[in-house]
Amino acid sequence: MKLKIIASIGFILFVLIVSCQSDEQLEFKRYYSAGSLVYQTHCQNCHGANGEGLQALMPPLTDSVFLKANKARLACFVKNGLKEKIDISKRPFDGQMPPNDLPHIEIANVLTYITNSFGNKMGTINTDEVDADLGKCEGVGKSESPEVRK
Repeated sequence: MKLKIIASIGFILFVLIVSCQSDEQLEFKRYYSAGSLVYQTHCQNCHGANGEGLQALMPPLTDSVFLKANKARLACFVKNGLKEKIDISKRPFDGQMPPNDLPHIEIANVLTYITNSFGNKMGTINTDEVDADLGKCEGVGKSESPEVRK
């Protein structure tokens, strides 16, 4: 009987905690947790478990300044890959990132994860933002693109 009472109280507390979260907080958690899985599957092998990159070969994902300056281009980098030289944390990277044929929702998920992990705090990047950014990325992430902001 005592166990049922404790379980009932625990369930009520759980419901209260979940119901106190805003829609934005719930959306963020959905994007972030799904993005973690996309990152592990498609990005972690090159960028590392902690976004640290790989020496001079693979850039780190820990530079908030670079991510913020290029926020509107990040979806293009994921979708189209990246072929030009970039500078992150005052270090040049000249390798190539292959394109990923991910659905827009997975791009939004992984960008939300990356931009809110590894010391970054940039909020949710939703599918509407990804759709808009991909609509503007002609040439971005490709070899003929303009120079990436530093």
